[in-house]
Amino acid sequence: MSETVQAEKATLPSEEAVLYPPPAHVLERARVKSYEELYKESIENPEAYWEAEARELEWFKPWERVLDWQAPFARWFVGAECNITHNCLDRHVKTWRKNKLGLIWESESGETRTYSYFSMHREVCRFANVLKSLGVHKGDRVTIYMPRIPEQVFAILACARIGAIHSVVFGGFSVEALFDRIQDAESRVLITADGGFMNGKMVPLKSMVDQVAGRSPCLESVLVVRRTGEPVAMEAGRDYWYHDLAELPISQRPCPAESLDSEHPLFILYTSGTTGRPKGIVHVHGGYMVQVYTTLKNVFDLDDEDRYWCTADAGWVTGHSYIVYGPLLMGATMFMYEGAPTFPYPDRWWRLVARYGITVLYSTPTAIRGLMRFGEAWPDRHDLSSLRLLGSVGEPINPEAWRWYHRVIGKERCPIMDTWWQTETGGFMISPTPCVPLKPGTATRPLFGIEVDVVDDRGQSVEPGQDGLLVIKKPWPGMLRTLYKNPELYKEVYWSRFEGRYYSAGDSARKDKDGYIWVVGRVDDVIKVSGYRLGTAEVESALVSHPAVAEAACIGKPHPVKGNSIKAFVVFVAGFTPDDNTSEELREHVGKELGKIARPDEIDFVSGLPKTRSGKIMRRLLKAQELGLPIGDTSTLED
Repeated sequence: MSETVQAEKATLPSEEAVLYPPPAHVLERARVKSYEELYKESIENPEAYWEAEARELEWFKPWERVLDWQAPFARWFVGAECNITHNCLDRHVKTWRKNKLGLIWESESGETRTYSYFSMHREVCRFANVLKSLGVHKGDRVTIYMPRIPEQVFAILACARIGAIHSVVFGGFSVEALFDRIQDAESRVLITADGGFMNGKMVPLKSMVDQVAGRSPCLESVLVVRRTGEPVAMEAGRDYWYHDLAELPISQRPCPAESLDSEHPLFILYTSGTTGRPKGIVHVHGGYMVQVYTTLKNVFDLDDEDRYWCTADAGWVTGHSYIVYGPLLMGATMFMYEGAPTFPYPDRWWRLVARYGITVLYSTPTAIRGLMRFGEAWPDRHDLSSLRLLGSVGEPINPEAWRWYHRVIGKERCPIMDTWWQTETGGFMISPTPCVPLKPGTATRPLFGIEVDVVDDRGQSVEPGQDGLLVIKKPWPGMLRTLYKNPELYKEVYWSRFEGRYYSAGDSARKDKDGYIWVVGRVDDVIKVSGYRLGTAEVESALVSHPAVAEAACIGKPHPVKGNSIKAFVVFVAGFTPDDNTSEELREHVGKELGKIARPDEIDFVSGLPKTRSGKIMRRLLKAQELGLPIGDTSTLED
């Protein structure tokens, strides 16, 4: 067993947790009444299960076979043609849902907008035609760097509609992070806004884009949505106002969804890894569509009366799957908020739940812990009786936060759907459904059609209560197809550990006696801060880019609000003497290079770093020393 797994064992919540059975009113309306029966059937014949799910959606051309598995490469619904936006929009516009609210939006300032499925269809077609007028064709990559506004959703769907591949970059990322992602994807078009709002302040997105556009040789056009109304620089021949192009007659034409092969790429989403460069995760139209539709349907039991709010940003995979695509595939009404949960007061979210009658709230342990700090009085001011299900995503939720969320927000009548999945998996993998008894701190058991296990270093199943490595044993429709431009790295990162037999999730975990899976933490050098994955190599590279820094190493430390904080160990160049301002200067430097989320909370100045004889930094030794954990094997330590 790896030392990292052993070292993190102490952080696991007690598996002897009290069971929370599903309330009668939840069980009565649940789609799935018995987990065990359906799960057994889905694992015995997974292709039949996924095929039945796929038939609930519309396809331009049927598949010839469900799965072609040439490990580790999969093709699902082979020979079929589809377009995910047809199922998100056109399928509903043909029915009574044409006039149903698809999107409700509010900003920090109280500005509101609403869109029916008919009006969303119109807006997406208009946006798609604007992209076509800029020369965007099927297979082109388009980078999207926007605030949390309706046009962010329309831009994503517009790319997919014409077969372009979108690469969404979180609006909180820095100029350098944006530049790297544009260059890797070789995007010809960038969609942004003049700015956005967060915590009562304007975020100057267009000025940040200007710092990138002038040195990106692949970038030809920048499409700018007017959001703030503040004056911004517009370079003739490169920059275009979206509202100007959207009013042209060519943009008003119909724009049918492009018929695409089921395996046509839908998006690239960059996720941090241990190699120092973000990895471009590639997802495709057909299998991803089926997975997201099926998992949202089963986990949150959405129906036409629901008002669903996922509090994430579309720049992360949670936003892709469960803000943009999932709810629209279900024909649901989704709510979207541009702003912070505590602006101007810590009851902003609870006020929105009450105002709009939100029935399903899907958020993060970080946000929940952050709002816990303000006590129960703030949520108690509002009528939260519309809520029937709660959700959690991003990292394992600690039992204390789970119980507060359940008691204070859910009033002990709203089960919490704690979901484990990854950017790479496309959709939920381990999660309860409303019929499953819950234990605080565990995502319970794998979903239908998903076969997972906890194994030792040889790939053998471990006994209940024993730590091991979390693996996925069979292909699933929403799985990443490759890493963009790097299929060999895809094989190495996800499939090499067990010689192609299993997908290695990179997490350590434990099964309890009831088969519930407790995720312990990462076994590689990726730190989850506020639910966001940050590679230690990226943060270290940012530190070393400072002229005073010779070497750096980063570790994650448990944090009561963010889940993990970043601690950095820095070796300075010879002759440099730090002063009282050096730590803050380095933090700000990292923020400029990668974004504020990546700034270390602590920085220690050291004379050297522990390394192996081959020169690799032994971060686990730093973490063990910092947390007072066993150091383990040091036979490879250089000094």
